[in-house]
Amino acid sequence: MGSEPLFPLHHRWEVMPLGEVCRRGGGNVQTGPFGSQLHASDYVSDGIPSVMPQNIGDNKILYTGIAKITREDAERLSKYRMREGDIVYSRRGDVERRALVRKTEDGWLCGTGCLRIRFGDEFVYPRYAAHYLGHPSVREWIVRHAHGATMPNLNTTILSELPFVLPPWSAQVLIGDAIEAYDRKLDLNRRINQTLEAMAQAIFQSWFVNFDPVKAKVAAIQEGRDPLRAAMTAVSGKADAELDALPPEQYEQLAATAALFPNAMEASNLGQIPKGWAINQISQFGDVVCGKTPSKTNPHFFGEGIPFIKIPDMHNNVYVVSPLEQLSASGAASQVKKTIPPGSICVSCIATVGKVVIAHEPSQTNQQINSIVPRHPQYTTYLYFQMRAKDKEFHDLASGGSATLNMNTSTFSKVSVLNPAFNVLEKFSVNVEPLFSEILVRQKQSALLSEARDTLLPKLLSGELSVADAMVEAVA
Repeated sequence: MGSEPLFPLHHRWEVMPLGEVCRRGGGNVQTGPFGSQLHASDYVSDGIPSVMPQNIGDNKILYTGIAKITREDAERLSKYRMREGDIVYSRRGDVERRALVRKTEDGWLCGTGCLRIRFGDEFVYPRYAAHYLGHPSVREWIVRHAHGATMPNLNTTILSELPFVLPPWSAQVLIGDAIEAYDRKLDLNRRINQTLEAMAQAIFQSWFVNFDPVKAKVAAIQEGRDPLRAAMTAVSGKADAELDALPPEQYEQLAATAALFPNAMEASNLGQIPKGWAINQISQFGDVVCGKTPSKTNPHFFGEGIPFIKIPDMHNNVYVVSPLEQLSASGAASQVKKTIPPGSICVSCIATVGKVVIAHEPSQTNQQINSIVPRHPQYTTYLYFQMRAKDKEFHDLASGGSATLNMNTSTFSKVSVLNPAFNVLEKFSVNVEPLFSEILVRQKQSALLSEARDTLLPKLLSGELSVADAMVEAVA
């Protein structure tokens, strides 16, 4: 059974439906267990991890918040367990995202809401398959064939019909390893950015969640100690001897920062907060703009112009810098009020709720995203972390008893957020802005690397580029 390739081929390699490829190797395309087989009450704190759609990143399984089941349930559902070399997909939502199952994930469960591809033994090289399935042309085919306008759905029939190029084993290995070199660079950038964001997150947590500098002052006053020195220790993490050893200029800067925090706490509708700080609605921090998706039947809306952000563009990054669909100049002008400036915070509010990114250039979004246009640039990084911290609250507000999550703009705008003194927000912005700037630089580098990687596979399959040349480029 043959298929038409999704891009030109230089060699006369076989092209066949993915399901047939799996059958030839002794594998299959299979769904995870249905909800009737695995209930919410079955999940435990310690056990066998169960991969859900939210755990599927870009060719990797995300461990944060992963659900677990007992070994007894894992044995009962053994037909759904994954092996090294399998590939797992989400059945609904962001259906084009996939993850290669690596050695550390062998034996985990392909959970509810997912699909598993198994190629069999030594017939398809897993790295080659994972990169083939991650190519934009392949991802676009999957999205185009998925059912459902509001919430795309993928099933075994659709995935089994995907045209798959099957080179000889030796070529698969060379191609898969060449592209993997790009992924290693991308993963390094990703890990560095995660560290940078964690550094900024730690300051946010200390100042605006734990209120460490304020509580340090309160405790010092009660104990008859110097509250300013106590706050300096809380802000810097340095002991008294280390504070005394600081250069005078650095000591004065630290003291000036510590002096910004109040000496007392007071009650609010969100609990105890620093005295003099307020609780405001999101709309009081800036204008809230709900995006809009133009009709794709109008050819003038899309083309070269302004970036158009959708929920799949928002995953696992601080900024949105990956290649985006663009509105044409006329399309953007027709809904100019929907344009958000750099520094705006985008929050997904329909279907996939609670994804947060920062726009780094003038952009527009679809109707599934609400954006905050901050009244002051100093609000941007603070609101980014506040919106991230509201994930569960947003999810609860969006549920409303409906099968599809939906948090409308009015509800979103009225969510309560801590509003610290402005001079504290200014200092926070100054402290974390260098970290965010470096994150943006690395994301832009990664976008270029991703583009090079995604053009590599068609060039290798078409013969435009040899594998030897590709390996040289990848390690350069």
